This record gives sequence, C-alpha cells and structure tokens, in this order.
Amino acid sequence: MGFDTMIVNGRVVTATDTYASDIAVSNGKIEAIGNNLPRDNAKKIIDAANRYVLPGGIDVHTHLDMPFGGTTSADDFETGTRAAAFGGTTTLIDFAIQYRGQTLRTAFDTWMQKASGRAVSDYAFHCIITDLGAAQLEEMNALVREGVTSFKLFMAYPGVFMLDDASIFRAFRATAKNGGLVCMHAENGNAIDVIVQQALAEGKKAPKYHALTRPTTAEAEATSRAIALAEMAGAPVYIVHMSCNDALEKVREARDRGLPVYAETCPQYLYLSLENMDAPGFEGAKYVFTPPLREKWHQEKLWNGLKQDHLQVVSTDHCPFCFKEQKELGKDDFTKIPNGGPGIEHRMSLIYSGGVAKGRFTVNRFVELVSTTPAKLFGLYPRKGTIAIGSDADLVIFDPKRKHTISVKTHHMRVDYSMFEGIEVTGMPDVVLSRGQVLVEGNQFRGRVGAGEFIRRATYTQQ
Repeated sequence: MGFDTMIVNGRVVTATDTYASDIAVSNGKIEAIGNNLPRDNAKKIIDAANRYVLPGGIDVHTHLDMPFGGTTSADDFETGTRAAAFGGTTTLIDFAIQYRGQTLRTAFDTWMQKASGRAVSDYAFHCIITDLGAAQLEEMNALVREGVTSFKLFMAYPGVFMLDDASIFRAFRATAKNGGLVCMHAENGNAIDVIVQQALAEGKKAPKYHALTRPTTAEAEATSRAIALAEMAGAPVYIVHMSCNDALEKVREARDRGLPVYAETCPQYLYLSLENMDAPGFEGAKYVFTPPLREKWHQEKLWNGLKQDHLQVVSTDHCPFCFKEQKELGKDDFTKIPNGGPGIEHRMSLIYSGGVAKGRFTVNRFVELVSTTPAKLFGLYPRKGTIAIGSDADLVIFDPKRKHTISVKTHHMRVDYSMFEGIEVTGMPDVVLSRGQVLVEGNQFRGRVGAGEFIRRATYTQQ
C-alpha cells in the first residue's frame, strides 16, 4: 500500500505518551503509526531524526480582521493563519461578533466571508453575543446544532460589549441545555469605567494608565461572579485570558469543589509585566491589551497554575494593531489606544521554552496545554489535538534544541513591532503540516491561500 507522506525517525509526543515511531499519512489523515512501516511506496518522506512530532497547535482565542475603535486588526485570515503556521499552530478559533441589534446568524455569516478563501489552515468560530433577547437564545441552539458550539460574553466594555448578569445567566441556562460552552471576559466593567473616568479627569492619559485603571480585584470579582452564575445555571464556564493570581485563585477554588470551570492564560502574561509599560514616550502603547499587564510576581503564579492544572489552556488573544497609525490613535488618551497585541506566531515556542526547557512541566503537559485540551473543550477532539489513527494529519516536526530570538525583523505577522522583541526561545517548529499538506518547511511557506476549511465542532466534553 502506498502513503502520501511518511514522517520517519521522530519521537511522537501526545498529552499522555512519548515514543519513537514513524507516521504514515494518506488523504489528509493519519493512516498508520509504527516502526516497520513500508517506506518504498511513500510519495514523500520527511526525516524527523532528533526531533519531536507533535499534534498541530490549536489557538482558541484570536481576533483576525476585527474592527475595533475606528480601525481593524492588522492581520486578516490569510496573514494570520500563515503566521500561526510558522509557529506550529494549525487550527484557530476566532470570534464572530454580533453587534447590537444584529442576529447571531449575521455575525457568523460575516466572519465566514472574512475567512473563506483566505485561511491557509483550518478555523472555527465562537460567537460573541452583545445583545441577548429571546430570538438570540433560539439562535444559540441553532448554531450549536450547526457546529458553532461556544459563545463569548463580556463583563467589561460597558456600552459596547458588556452584558448584564441576567443576560449572562440566561446564556448559561441555554448552554446547560444545548451543550455549548460560554467563554467569559471577566472584569468588572462598571467599576473600571468609574476609575477610568477619574484618571482622565486628573489628566492621567499615558498608556500606563490603561493598566493602572484595571485592578486585579476587578478581574477576580468578575471571575468569581461568572463562576457563580454558571454554577446556578448548572453550566460549564471557560474564563479567557487570565492575567493575575487573584482571578486564578477563584478558578482553583471552584475546580477544587468539582465545578466544570476552565481557564486560559496567554504568553504575554507569562513573559511581560507592568514594567514593560514604563517604556519611554508612547512606547507603552505596544502593551495595551485587556486584561492589562500585571506586577511581575503574577508570572510565576500563572506558570504554576499551568503546571498544577488550575489553568488548562494557553492561547494568544492575538489582536494586532500597528504601532504607527493604529496604536497612535490614542496618543493623547489611553482609552483610544486600540486594545490588543500580536502573539499568534510565538505561542508554541514561548510555552515550550518557558515550560519544558526551563523544567516547569513535561513535554506531554505542553502538548496538553497548546493542543489536546483546547481540542477537547471546544469539540475538535479526536479529529484535532492528538496523534492517532484517523485523526487529521496536523503535525509539527519540532526541534527542542533550536534557539531563536524573537523580532519584528523575522516574524510573519503583519504588524510593525513585536511584544516579545529580543526574547530568546529554545524549541522551534521545523516542518508544519495541515491535513497532510506541508505548510511550512524551515523558513519557507509551502501552503496555499484558501486551503483552510471551516470546522464544524462537537459540543464541549468535560475534562
């Protein structure tokens, strides 16, 4: 029998196992795993000697081609999925935004048009709900049936995205029945708004005040409230982009009580801190995203949370705005700086480097955090997120020894700075495949624009 591609001599890594094996791929799927597979008839052989073979990374929190504050995030679905591929990420879940007065269907259709024919690798969507009436509750059920099985709600940004507790509770009651999963942006938006208005009145308009007006207590309180509302409704909850120990403690307590509560953090909260916002002039605007950067001591607490499974996922919240022209919209007022930072390309290397290479956790735990658990929570498993017969051949040949210094000069994101400029990582992808097709080989892009497919997802499975 012939195979399309064989990956030979590598060490296969899943969330549970590490072993030496070859992998054979046909028709975009993993067809065989073993040591004595016939190589004669393989059309392409990739030698993975001295390297790991990992399941493709899954980033469940990105914002490509997203309108915000009078501008649009700098990466679209073509440049964003390409940059992701260079970093070993082969599946994204982005956000389709329902604006006030819109149907959820309109939001979904709008984002499908943005991605279709552009993405180089596979994608799915969460639906952001900003307006939740009876009609939208019905639509939630319909979308779940069609494979859009998660929704994002906001406790922040009053007047734009924020929902009241009653609406949030209704959404949880709906997902408790339909099997969906609510992703929650947990910050107390009303209290933050009061603090922000006071800062502006006092003339405090520099980028650093973005962070100083969003206290950790506001994140912890909202996290606690989100967990309580989910518990009352009998629904699971997934807290997005957790930045601080105060909020992490709320998740840990809930999980200790056996509640289906999950949380992600992002590389920026593990590597950057409030100190970055002391950069001269307006440079601090590069680090304006929400939740904001925290005092440095939170970093080790978050790394420990990843190790202990108080945090289950690392995603990026990739939402790039160029420093020139875009971030500069807020030159005289931090509230007008577009919120977001570029990270889609560096997630796998940053987490491998800080997690595995630094001895904080195993390579299996790494795979769990960046691929397997995201796949399970968001209904992609076992099609994605593991290396098994019948799974999609989304595979990364990963060199655990290769060093790289992150820089705007070499990254593939369409943005004019790097949040992680000058940070040296250990561990880089060498070859990246999506459904058996080579996307990246060394520094060369081998993929095809529009090859990515929309993935209909199953409902959440309890971890």
